[in-house]
Amino acid sequence: MAAAALSQPLPRAAAPLILLRAARFAPWAAPAPRRRLLPGPPTAGEPPPPVLPPASKLADPPVVGAPEPPLPFRAAEAEILRDIEPVVQLMKDILHSDRYADGECLYPKDEDIVVEKLLAFHPRAQDKIGCGLDAIMVDRHPEFRKSRCLFVVRTDGVWIDFSYQKCLRAYIREKYPSHAERFIREHFKRT
Repeated sequence: MAAAALSQPLPRAAAPLILLRAARFAPWAAPAPRRRLLPGPPTAGEPPPPVLPPASKLADPPVVGAPEPPLPFRAAEAEILRDIEPVVQLMKDILHSDRYADGECLYPKDEDIVVEKLLAFHPRAQDKIGCGLDAIMVDRHPEFRKSRCLFVVRTDGVWIDFSYQKCLRAYIREKYPSHAERFIREHFKRT
């Protein structure tokens, strides 16, 4: 009778118990992947299929020559700072170190940078340059003797001061119009 019981198939209730024991003693044996034949919700062992938004919500393909969307302010702020930092450091070095004495003209390399990166953006650059640019000079301001500033030395011998911060503000307004006013408000003391 015992031999007859062993030759009969196991009842369905006993099958999960055997599978559990097999999984316990052979944890490295992964179950065979299941294939779904019918569409429907995923089973517990399968990730859900990717869902695409409706065609009307998909982004349009980029258009060549189209303006880029504006950056969030903090990203634009970091980009502006990276852009102007070398010029700001040069100006601080020129004005606040002993690199140049009062009344001394800038070296040609420094002068080129100041003219191209700053003076070109001054709101009244043509008035400052007048008949022609001879040199850029560092000296004490005639009214505020404690502060040093830059002067345009014109070819007719007249020299006139200019604000490098005014030049930077104009540069930022031109190159970064959507973020310029906020950046200037947050980073420049005076307007």
